[in-house]
Amino acid sequence: MTLIFRSTLKTSLDEQAQDELNQTFVAVKGFLRIPGDADLVWILDRSDPDDNKILARIQGIEMISDSNGVVLEGSNTYKSLGFDSADYVRQVLSNPIQPVWHEKRDPSGVKYLIRSSYVVNESRTRKIYVAIGISLAPNNKLLTSFNWLVLALIPLAVVIGMATGWAVAGRALEPVMAIARAAQRISGSNLSLRIPERKAADELEYLVETFNDMISRLEQSFIQVRQFSTDVSHELRTPITIVRGQLEVALFTAQTTEQYRDAIVVALGDVERLSAIVRALLLLSQAESGQVVLQLQPLDLCETARNITEQFEIPAEGAGVEISFHTRPGNCTGEFDRVQIERMLSNLISNAVKFTPPGGLVRVHVSRVGDQCEIVVEDTGQGIPPEHLPHIFDRFYRVRGMEEQASPEKGLGLGLSFVNWIVKAHSGTIEVKSEQGKGTTFTVRLPFRPHLPNVSNSTHESVMKAV
Repeated sequence: MTLIFRSTLKTSLDEQAQDELNQTFVAVKGFLRIPGDADLVWILDRSDPDDNKILARIQGIEMISDSNGVVLEGSNTYKSLGFDSADYVRQVLSNPIQPVWHEKRDPSGVKYLIRSSYVVNESRTRKIYVAIGISLAPNNKLLTSFNWLVLALIPLAVVIGMATGWAVAGRALEPVMAIARAAQRISGSNLSLRIPERKAADELEYLVETFNDMISRLEQSFIQVRQFSTDVSHELRTPITIVRGQLEVALFTAQTTEQYRDAIVVALGDVERLSAIVRALLLLSQAESGQVVLQLQPLDLCETARNITEQFEIPAEGAGVEISFHTRPGNCTGEFDRVQIERMLSNLISNAVKFTPPGGLVRVHVSRVGDQCEIVVEDTGQGIPPEHLPHIFDRFYRVRGMEEQASPEKGLGLGLSFVNWIVKAHSGTIEVKSEQGKGTTFTVRLPFRPHLPNVSNSTHESVMKAV
C-alpha cells in the first residue's frame, strides 16, 4: 500500500513538472520571435509584471540554439548542466514536433527535468532548438520526506496492529485501502469519483474527507481548464478566419501597393483584437485561479463612484443619454481595491450607457446599508430577455441582437465576468433585474472591512490594460 502511495505521488509530481514545462513552452512560442538568421526577439510588455515574471521563468533554465547546435541564448544554470550537443540538437529537430524529455544533474547532483523541442519562424524556413528545464529537487525532497515518514510510522502501525488484533487492524485499514484503490482509478476523465464516508469521528474519517475535498478541487480545476480552452477556441476562430481571408484575398487579387496596404491594415486590426482577447483571458484565468490578489486600501466608494460617473458624462451626452449620480448621507469608506472597484463601476456604467437609446436615463446610486455599501446602476434601456439573465456573467456571453443595436463595435463579452469576480473577491453579492423595453438594474452589495494598516497600496496597472 505504501508503495502504491509513493508511486502515485511520484507519478503526480512528474506529471506536474511536465505540465509546468509544457505551459512554459507555450509561453516561449507566444513571446519568442525569429526575424533574422541569428536574431532572437522576446515580444512582451516590459512594464507588465506578469510578462516579466513569465520571461524570468523561461530564462531561468533554458538553452536556445540554431540547427547546428550553436547556442543563441542560454542560462547559467543550464550551462552548469552542460549545453546539449550538436548531434542531440539535430536529432530533436529531425523528429516531429513532439517534445523530447530527459534528465540532467548539476555538479552538486541535483536533478533537472529537461523538455527539448523547437519553434519555427513565421515563414517556416528556419527551426530553432529550445530546451527548458525545471529542478526536481523539491519533488525528490518530498519523496524523501515521504519515505522517512513511512519508516517512522511502520513500527507504530505494527505495535497498534499487535495490540488490537488482526480483525480490528483489517477493519481499520479498509478505508485506507479504499483511498489507495480510488487514487489508482482517478484520472483526468474520472474526477467525479469519491470515497464513501464512514460516519466515524476518527483520523481515517478525516483522511477520507480531506481526500474527497482534494479531488473536488482538482475536478473544479479541470473543469475551468476545459472551459477556458473551449472559450479560447470559440472566440479566436472568427478573428483568425477574418485575418486569413483578408490576406488570401490580398495575395490573389491585390495588384497595387495601396491595395496590399489596405489589406494589412484590416488584418492588423483583427490581430490587435486577438491580442486584447488573449490578454483579457489570461487576466481572467489568473483572477479565477487566485493569482490576482486584492490590494486593499482605505477607499470612499461614494467619491469613487461619483468620479467614475463624471467620466461618462461626455460619452453619455454624445449618445443622447442623461446620466446622474445620487447618494445618501453616510460614511462609505472601507478597505477595497481601488483599481478593481473602478473597473467594476466602469463596466456597469459603460454597459448602461451603451444599451440605453437616445433620450434614456442612467442613474447611479451609492449608499451605506448597515455594514454594507449598496451600489445600484439602473438604466431605461432595452432590457435583457429573461432567458439570458442566468448567463450574462459567463465568459464571452452576449445577448444576441443587443450588441448590434448598441454599437458597431462588439465587446469581448468579458466585462461582466470581471465584474462578477471583483464582487466575489470582495466577499460581496451582485443581483440583476431587467424588463424588456423598460431597462436593467444591477445591485452590488460590498461588506465594509476594518482598516488594515499593513495592506499594500499598490495597484495593478496590467488589470486596466487587459480589456
